[in-house]
Amino acid sequence: MRVLRLLRSVRGRIALASLAASGLALGVEAVGVQGVGAATFQRLMVEHGASAELAHAMFDESVTRVVIVTTLLALLASLGLAIVLAQAVTRPLDGVARAARRLAEGNYGVRVERPAAPELASLADSFNQMAAGLEDQERLRRDLISNFAHELRTPLTNLKGYLQALRDGVMPTSTEVFASLDQEVDRLYRLSLSLDELGTGGSPTAPSGLGTIDLGQVVEAALKLSYPSFDRRSIKVELTLPAGLRVLANPDHIAQVLLNLFQNAARYTPEGGSVSIRAEVDDGSVVVSVTNSGEGIPAVDLPHVFERFYRVEKSRDRSRGGAGIGLALVKQLVEATGGRVGVESDHGVTRFWFSLPT
Repeated sequence: MRVLRLLRSVRGRIALASLAASGLALGVEAVGVQGVGAATFQRLMVEHGASAELAHAMFDESVTRVVIVTTLLALLASLGLAIVLAQAVTRPLDGVARAARRLAEGNYGVRVERPAAPELASLADSFNQMAAGLEDQERLRRDLISNFAHELRTPLTNLKGYLQALRDGVMPTSTEVFASLDQEVDRLYRLSLSLDELGTGGSPTAPSGLGTIDLGQVVEAALKLSYPSFDRRSIKVELTLPAGLRVLANPDHIAQVLLNLFQNAARYTPEGGSVSIRAEVDDGSVVVSVTNSGEGIPAVDLPHVFERFYRVEKSRDRSRGGAGIGLALVKQLVEATGGRVGVESDHGVTRFWFSLPT
């Protein structure tokens, strides 16, 4: 069975093909030597006075023996070269096979070396490209789950803060409080619908439901939901909000944008720090900014904080979530309305801003 398996392998087939080619070439040569060569040798020996029997015996003793020996040596050399060639071909293939098994086990960082042969190099490049694609897909899957978990935590954190304040008697019950809680529950429901849209190929950030809204009301409602987070850390909040600011936007999306920015400000502002929320008209659009004191964001990370799933690992530890989770969604939601986003951070002051068309 092992012999049959070896013969069916690439190594065995290369060796058999090499032996067959060499045997055919040597067979043709032997036929030529034994047929044409023997007759010519015998004729020349007879012309020089030797008998036909002697000429035939001399040919067998010299040429035939040499042909047999050289044929055997040539076949052995051919077999050796075939084995070397088979190893050169099958070694990269074995490497790809081992890497494929590791890839199937979930090791998406596996890569194979690039051989010198163009055909095998193309195979290695294709495998490495596939492995890189699978690694990216797995990373995106994990990060997407983390991202949406964060977006669900935003309203849940606000709900928990309100319920704790009500339980501790810090905040009295009122119709307004219950209305705010009801709005947050509705937001959770809408987020679940967005997840359904994403699962069916839709987009939770599609520019739908655009209309003219009172920006002041949305800002005040989002700030009211975020006050418990600020109060727990004794953060002073300053609001500068002119009356009558009307923008073209989806109110749910803008509420999500504001709550993300407020949550980030509450998370990264030190206890006793300050947060400034400002809205102003600028060249046909309304600019909303959220400025907080704190560590700041390193200059090298500023161009990337709005990238999908980017984390500022160097200055903000994982226990606080890392900057940028949800900021990619902020960018998508704002740009879906035709607006823009930006961030500046210098000397311990960080300012996130976004603009909306009026």
